[in-house]
Amino acid sequence: MKWGRRLTGILVIALFTFVLLNDGLQSYMQIPEQITMFESDTTNVAEKMDIKSKENINVLENNEDTNVSLKVTGFPKKQTNIEKIPDLKVIPGGDSIGVKLQSDGVMVVGFHQILSNEQRFSPAKKAGLKVGDRIIEMNGKKMNKLEDVVEELKNKDIQDSLSLKYMRKSTLHETQLTPHEKKDSYVLGAYIRNAASGVGTLTFYEPEDGKFGALGHVIADSDTKKPVVVENGTIMRSSVGSIQRGVNGNPGEKQATLDSDEQKLGNVTKNSSFGVFGHLEENKLNESNNDYNKPMSVGFAQEVETGPAKMLTVIEDEKVESFDIEIVQTMPQLHAASKGMVIKVKDEELLEKTGGIIQGMSGSPIIQKGKIVGAVTHVFVNDATSGYACHIEWMLEEAGINTFLEKRTQKAS
Repeated sequence: MKWGRRLTGILVIALFTFVLLNDGLQSYMQIPEQITMFESDTTNVAEKMDIKSKENINVLENNEDTNVSLKVTGFPKKQTNIEKIPDLKVIPGGDSIGVKLQSDGVMVVGFHQILSNEQRFSPAKKAGLKVGDRIIEMNGKKMNKLEDVVEELKNKDIQDSLSLKYMRKSTLHETQLTPHEKKDSYVLGAYIRNAASGVGTLTFYEPEDGKFGALGHVIADSDTKKPVVVENGTIMRSSVGSIQRGVNGNPGEKQATLDSDEQKLGNVTKNSSFGVFGHLEENKLNESNNDYNKPMSVGFAQEVETGPAKMLTVIEDEKVESFDIEIVQTMPQLHAASKGMVIKVKDEELLEKTGGIIQGMSGSPIIQKGKIVGAVTHVFVNDATSGYACHIEWMLEEAGINTFLEKRTQKAS
């Protein structure tokens, strides 16, 4: 009995070892029942499969629209179904843009002390408000802008207290606040703001329905560092007048001016960790502004390679130019993350004028092998020539553009 059990154990181990070491068997077992490909994808079908040893596989029959028959030496042929999905193309940006956001409610950005009866206090802080909270309502009235708050504080019917509704992160709270009476109005003892603005770079837009993405990172309030929750916003043309050159330890900056509201390009509806998103009212961008102003295929994370690439951005006026960069590292991702690539500026002209990556370049699209693959997000403080970039697919998803993520990442069944 003991010898029988030992022999069985030896055979199991031998079989397990054979399976592990036999590349042909592993390749055969890894051939999926179905794969998903874009309509214009001309890549060898075997290359699209998550298989350890692709050199063991031979394509016997290939019906590009429906299926492919594959053969591994020593094993029967196996058929894989092909699901074709529509091509995904967007127009790369690179344009310098200005962004103006109005928050949902008014944000508490600080407190000030009021002297009363020889004591200093803040009514807002006493009522439980914190920096970063957004006041949504006062006495049942919607607070859309600063003027709404000022007007309500002039209300003589306030008397002893205000009924407040406010958002803290994503949770709605209520409190009673006793304002301090001062001359012809009342005061909260809080500094508030409901707008933010800045400049950056347009990453892409989708010409059929006008969806766009820009910046590559969130717009946060300058004091609280909290993300601005958008009630409404606009993007507009921006012109780069001069460059503050960056050096290690001190990132540079584009010195840009914004056009008037009448020249707005579109509306902002979302502000996330991947940038700002919304709709262009129409294609008001200069169509002859760069050689890349045409629909371009999207390159997904698994397609990105280390090596040369191009970055589109503006360093003078409104002229979009392409500059040489190198993708030093790429991290294929199954889940959204803003740091998907490490890039390094190689273009001598750009290094001379800017020192590398500077503020205002965030959102600059990255092109590799004729595909838009990502956007600049951050500069390394201690190395002005290098920085992070995000994979383009996460910005497309944030914009509401279907990238067929589940189909592209599904495993063999």
